[in-house]
Amino acid sequence: MKLRNLSLIASLVLAGMSASVVHADTATSTKTTSPQEVTNIVLVHGLFADASSWSKVIPLLQAKGLHVTAVQNPTTSLDDDVAAVKRALALQNGPVILVAHSYGGMVITQAGNEPEVKGLVYIAARAPAAGEDYPALTKKYPAAPASAGLTWNDGYGALSESAFIHDFAGDLPVSEAKAYYAVQQPMGKAITMAKTTVAAWQFKPTFYAVSTEDRTINPDLERFMAKRMHAQTIELKSSHVSLISQPVAVANLIMKAAHVPGY
Repeated sequence: MKLRNLSLIASLVLAGMSASVVHADTATSTKTTSPQEVTNIVLVHGLFADASSWSKVIPLLQAKGLHVTAVQNPTTSLDDDVAAVKRALALQNGPVILVAHSYGGMVITQAGNEPEVKGLVYIAARAPAAGEDYPALTKKYPAAPASAGLTWNDGYGALSESAFIHDFAGDLPVSEAKAYYAVQQPMGKAITMAKTTVAAWQFKPTFYAVSTEDRTINPDLERFMAKRMHAQTIELKSSHVSLISQPVAVANLIMKAAHVPGY
């Protein structure tokens, strides 16, 4: 009787071990499965700009068969801009990669919590933690020169033409920088006091392009935010507007985030 019981117990233990091995193999297989390509890209512009700032990146993405939407943010408040992005997300058919430039990083940090968002790409962009005081964070680094050119009128802020050309878009030909300046969209005062309530980068794969010659956001602050996010990071020798001065490199990073074959 005792021998029969011992034999039964041994059989059960071996069966349990076999089940554990199968479960472990399945988990390993799941982890090593190649991520699926994402074909929807939603682009979010920053302050002192509009959606036309993506005009050089968009055709590069479309040439690879990606469905691209560039959001026209009102830049009146963080809530208004997040709402604009969420409206764009609701129109997508399938998973999305959210991409942002500059202040737009704050917007996708909040809006990127939506389940259809499968990755976040930050181009010289803000990436605050939930509830973080972003202006206080910037004060831990030397002030970026562009901030001296910010002027306010009736509750809306804009960069002077000189600051825009030399500190915001400093590596563009002057004629191109002036054309970009002509579409500058003033920002609402509420944005300066806004805080995100979530940080989607804590839960989603992230990518970051640091602009090493940036005079609008300190490059060391960009590096800090990228490192804190554990982002896959590249560095571009560019001004704040690498999406205009180096569109191929920016598009390549977006395609990498979307798992386009070859990137």
